[in-house]
Amino acid sequence: MTILIHNSKTDRKEKLVPLEEGHVKMYVCGITAYDYCHIGHARSVLVFDMIYRYLRQRGYQVTFVRNFTDIDDKIIKRAREEGTTCEELSQRFIAKFHEDMAALGTTPPTLEPLATEHLPEMIALIQELIAKGLAYESEGDVYFRVQRFAGYGVLSGRGLEDMQAGARVAVNDNKEHPMDFVLWKASKPDEPAWDSPWGPGRPGWHIECSAMSKKYLGETFDIHGGGKDLAFPHHENELAQSEGASGKTFANLWVHHGFVTIKDEKMSKSLGNFLTIREVLARHPAEALRLFVFSTHYRNPLDYSEAALHDAEAALTRLYSALATVDKLPAPGAGGTESMVTAKDRDKLEKLEESFFLAMDVDFNSAQALGRIFDAVKIINKVRQALPAQPAPQDLELLQTTAARIRKLAGVFGLVQEEPAVYLEKRKERLLAGQEITAAEIEEMINKRQQARRDKDWAEADRLRDRLLEHKIAIKDSPEGTTWEVLPEHP
Repeated sequence: MTILIHNSKTDRKEKLVPLEEGHVKMYVCGITAYDYCHIGHARSVLVFDMIYRYLRQRGYQVTFVRNFTDIDDKIIKRAREEGTTCEELSQRFIAKFHEDMAALGTTPPTLEPLATEHLPEMIALIQELIAKGLAYESEGDVYFRVQRFAGYGVLSGRGLEDMQAGARVAVNDNKEHPMDFVLWKASKPDEPAWDSPWGPGRPGWHIECSAMSKKYLGETFDIHGGGKDLAFPHHENELAQSEGASGKTFANLWVHHGFVTIKDEKMSKSLGNFLTIREVLARHPAEALRLFVFSTHYRNPLDYSEAALHDAEAALTRLYSALATVDKLPAPGAGGTESMVTAKDRDKLEKLEESFFLAMDVDFNSAQALGRIFDAVKIINKVRQALPAQPAPQDLELLQTTAARIRKLAGVFGLVQEEPAVYLEKRKERLLAGQEITAAEIEEMINKRQQARRDKDWAEADRLRDRLLEHKIAIKDSPEGTTWEVLPEHP
């Protein structure tokens, strides 16, 4: 088994070779807890949830650390606006984050450390950098000397002069160089403060992740992840201060996911073009959002639209519907002997897991892996429609084995977490909410239409079908009977 991961630092795919055999250590930058999370955050969480699930599916033990920033300028500003404390504000939004994660069905990380609980580790790391001449104190602040770290810019691929030319750096006479970044901030009046060798203050943003990853994963670990917007300056600064202190490689592989965009513009709170996770889940099932996210490779931009979410939900319904039809099949036993499955289709179904792993093993290609699952769904539907009254036992066994395999593989993406029949009934109820027709009335009209068909009253049968369509109810006839589906409203 070889898993290749695109390393942002080298811009090429590299083999995952854990430092400890069979054990992957992964650190992912979490949220700054001052507001509700938007679907850009959802993509980040879901991408690393997928990676976490997949590595465990492939037999690895995974230690997954995702932090919370619970002290920051944004938190201080919001707490002042609301007349509350930074601690109350951050704890409230951490709780809201956990509610969102439960709604999305994510797997909790191994550890979720808080920045404010690791001040001693941060102070010790800053002292180490000062002792090595890589940091200096100035008027109660402590800064990292970027010119003293030879590898500064290796992650973002930019030289120091290019960074300075392209950055908007506020003039600060306390700094030796404009690009020096803060490790410790002297507190202003009425700001939260902790004691330190440099006076009362609080940590800079970058130092917290270096300190917490070192404590829980060691000076070197396997995977460091986050969004592309974190590559510079956050991850660049983490790398510089961590490797400056230890003299060792900080993370062997850097994984950065692409932005979520709306009409090709990056989604962000500063631009005001964001949708919260809660807003999206009020309109769509969590698994539809998951399918939407994973239908695009994690490194590519993901353009959000309501139409795209509707398409994802329709695809999810096809998946559940195929599994529901297999659930209704009898157990293999005495039956026909002629198989309805071609040799080519049988080979595809039998090799589904292998082809799924081949896709995912190359930089977690979720779009290609999902394609393998939906190829299998098409074959299931084709075979299911061709089955005679007495299906061949080998066909029944193949369909049921494939359905079980699909459930297992879809679980890597957090999909098919409900019983198919239950999901489909819930979907009908949700889509019928607020409509002028009930499920009982639909069933009654279907029964009347079936009787009209038996009586060869085709005009009445068509009239009843058209009445259902007026209520956006589509019906489908099959040898097992008639099923119905609510057509979703498209924007």
